[in-house]
Amino acid sequence: MKTLMVQGTTSDAGKSTLVAGLCRVLVNTGASVAPFKPQNMALNSAVTKDGGEIGRAQALQAIAAKVEACVDFNPILLKPNSDTGAQVIVHGRALSNMEAGKYHDYKKVAMQAVLESHQRLANDYNILLVEGAGSPAEINLRAHDIANMGYAEKVDCPVILVADIDRGGVFAHLVGTLALLAESEQARVKGFIINRFRGDIKLLEPGLDWLEQRTGKPVLGVLPYLHDLALDAEDAVALDNKVTEAKVKIFVPLLPHMSNHTDFDPLRLQENIDLQYIKIGQSLQGADLIILPGSKNVTSDLTFLKQQGWQQEIEQHLRYGGKLMGICGGYQMLGQFIFDPEHIESHVEEVTGLGLLDFTTRLTGEKTLTQVNATMTLNDETCSLKGYEIHCGVSTGAALTNPLLHIQRDGVAIKQNIPDGCISDDKQIIATYLHGFFDCPEPTQAVLKWLGVKELAHTVIDINQHRESQLERLASVCQQHLDMDKIQDIITQGVDTPSDKLG
Repeated sequence: MKTLMVQGTTSDAGKSTLVAGLCRVLVNTGASVAPFKPQNMALNSAVTKDGGEIGRAQALQAIAAKVEACVDFNPILLKPNSDTGAQVIVHGRALSNMEAGKYHDYKKVAMQAVLESHQRLANDYNILLVEGAGSPAEINLRAHDIANMGYAEKVDCPVILVADIDRGGVFAHLVGTLALLAESEQARVKGFIINRFRGDIKLLEPGLDWLEQRTGKPVLGVLPYLHDLALDAEDAVALDNKVTEAKVKIFVPLLPHMSNHTDFDPLRLQENIDLQYIKIGQSLQGADLIILPGSKNVTSDLTFLKQQGWQQEIEQHLRYGGKLMGICGGYQMLGQFIFDPEHIESHVEEVTGLGLLDFTTRLTGEKTLTQVNATMTLNDETCSLKGYEIHCGVSTGAALTNPLLHIQRDGVAIKQNIPDGCISDDKQIIATYLHGFFDCPEPTQAVLKWLGVKELAHTVIDINQHRESQLERLASVCQQHLDMDKIQDIITQGVDTPSDKLG
């Protein structure tokens, strides 16, 4: 197996998108390609078919490579639950919560998990496209590094360095990053890619010539700024809205530990829906629908929600006839109490919920991780949908006797048609544990009808088809603006590729 690693000068330099684009370019040539990220830190995750959990970016890259996502694509996933701690997920399964210092010591063990995944993928694929994390020049994190050059040195692979010119200082980013690397690491860097360029390329060319002369390494391409490129975000919330003429307003409170915000991409990309993430100090008033999102730390986020005065605004919203939806952690918040006797999230064993529905939730150490098919009945109409569960809570109570969904978990030998979520007696509140609820057009159409805007139902986008068109667009841009012949040579020749062959 040939391995190529994409590292960035900063976070959000474009590593995830570039790897996805290269995956699609190479698989379109008939290559057998797999994505890989040794260590990911993100609250946006996806569930693999075999019931594991990986970063959302690697799930997207798997789609780009036209392969089934598996836990080996992202062997180490860190899900922050505080400023200094995170849940550590190894090969798709939650290991424990660790503070940063403890995890730093654990990296030696984590590297073994990374190398095990690398070896398994080597048996199944011809090319591995690897995404680094953050920057390789984080001096304080160099010891026991598994995310960038530490991994590259272990597997002896070449590296491409990508930088975001839209932020400014692109030449300082590239030259400075290279200068902070060890000599052996500098030799691994086989070229640069500049990302998100807008303007006249001729004005950039003198800088590109200088960069090549200064470093002895080629610029492999300059990717343009892709306006309206809509792909699943690794972690940062996509705040831009595609609305042209709002027929309905949907507000989502921006919680500190909000997870899987890609749940709302199909709504954000709908031209007649004004989807807004409501920040600290902003009001929830004026919405047609409020959606409480998933959360990695539901008890802490519930406390935050109350502190913002949003509980009173939600209650007023319902009194005036507004609609409310809860997804996963947001669903748990709607009940009477959340119990945490095993201290899964905090040392607080009991938190009072919003009290809007008659049920309680108990957090447990065992996490539910599964892809599901489901049927939903809302407003006397039934539709099918697909999604996935990621939660460590069990909810029980009288409100759940009127479920929103009946689900069938893929690949699990248990009874079918399991009830999930609920619909309030007055039909103003719906709730579910299911992420990816809006990914299929049918449930989105049903919710729009529930909101009283039936005319929008026929315009709903299919996010899966939309994602596919965006990946092909990205691949086309990569083909046009990158020197794919040189990149192919780097993949084929590995670390021995002559870095001074500028051609």
